[in-house]
Amino acid sequence: MSDMQILDTAQAQSPEALVATLAHAGRAAQVALARLTDAEKSAALLAAADALRAAAPEVLAANALDMAAGTARGLSGALLDRLRLDDGRLAGIADALATVATLADPVGQVISADTRPNGLALSRVRVPIGLIGIIYESRPNVTADAAALCLRSGNAVLLRGGTEAVHSNRAIHAALVRGLVARGVPEAAVQLMPTQDRAAVGAMLTAAGLIDMIVPRGGKSLVERVQKDARVPVLAHLDGICHTYIHASADPQMAQSIALNAKMRRTGICGSMETLLLDAAFPASQAVVAALLDAGCELRGDPRAASLDPRIGAASAQDWDTEYLDAILSVAVVDGLEAAIDHIARHSSHHTDAIVTGDDAVAEEFLARVDSAIVMVNASTQFADGGEFGLGAEIGIATGRLHARGPVALEGLTTYKWQIRGTGQVRP
Repeated sequence: MSDMQILDTAQAQSPEALVATLAHAGRAAQVALARLTDAEKSAALLAAADALRAAAPEVLAANALDMAAGTARGLSGALLDRLRLDDGRLAGIADALATVATLADPVGQVISADTRPNGLALSRVRVPIGLIGIIYESRPNVTADAAALCLRSGNAVLLRGGTEAVHSNRAIHAALVRGLVARGVPEAAVQLMPTQDRAAVGAMLTAAGLIDMIVPRGGKSLVERVQKDARVPVLAHLDGICHTYIHASADPQMAQSIALNAKMRRTGICGSMETLLLDAAFPASQAVVAALLDAGCELRGDPRAASLDPRIGAASAQDWDTEYLDAILSVAVVDGLEAAIDHIARHSSHHTDAIVTGDDAVAEEFLARVDSAIVMVNASTQFADGGEFGLGAEIGIATGRLHARGPVALEGLTTYKWQIRGTGQVRP
């Protein structure tokens, strides 16, 4: 279906009928996609990366429209940073596509194999999930990352980006499809919702039997709506209330460097530190908070933290449960490892939590007891990223316990089936 035909369909049909039309096309494309070889899928992604590089002027012009509209609407600096593309960021998106092309294809991998006493040979084999719906906000790189990961894992995808990035998403999608189609991938394998009508999101969420899984990627309100209204299985990416605990034994220079990077490298990403926990016995707390304040970060602290520097404001009860996505940080002083773990258990979103320590035993206890998708020792929480984990890219960071957890990449976009090979056995 051409872009013009899809637009005409969007204008003529109800949201439910539109989603059904796109879903049927996507499911048919997924059947064809499943017949492509590993080499063919890889070549198609490399062609998509080349097409995106060639379309850089058009994509950046489209992004300029989104940035101007976002500025006029009063989006925060952090949200504008998530939205902004430049030559370097666009090159990085294309490079991520090319990296996914080089990753091992999970489809067909044998997870386990066994032969029963009666001679039946059993195996569990990875297979695509089918048609995946991805609902996301602000960040246009998700358009490319999601398309690449879904295609590489044999899935078709229906994308619904946020209004803030509508021009950028359309330009990126058009470039990707040009490259993919040139290499034999069905056009409907990667579809972008042609309308920003919020009712279309509701139609996606209730499209049971048509869409096999929904992945929300965005703010807390988006994820809550998806989880509340969905009649389709959801792989949730919740907010990133990420903690860094500086233990008494931490090297002061390391602690300061990690704290600055974890908060200030990019404040608008989900791996940005939102709460800093300072051990009461750590000797260099004043230097750490001063470095953050001097870097332009607003600090909100409990009474003991506020006493470290007169520039620290008072934290409210709500601050400990807030994902700021901005140059704002809550700070608490805690009495040792137990208190730090207790604070994290009460306030973490189970996304990413870190400790800075020089004590190996403390580090191992933290790793074992903190129940988050990603737990780190002596590293910045900004490393919470599929690309940094060697996964090429990610759909998001899953914070639940079922199916996938942490950066969701190729394996997280597959399920499995049992294959049974017999020689004529019948059950007595």
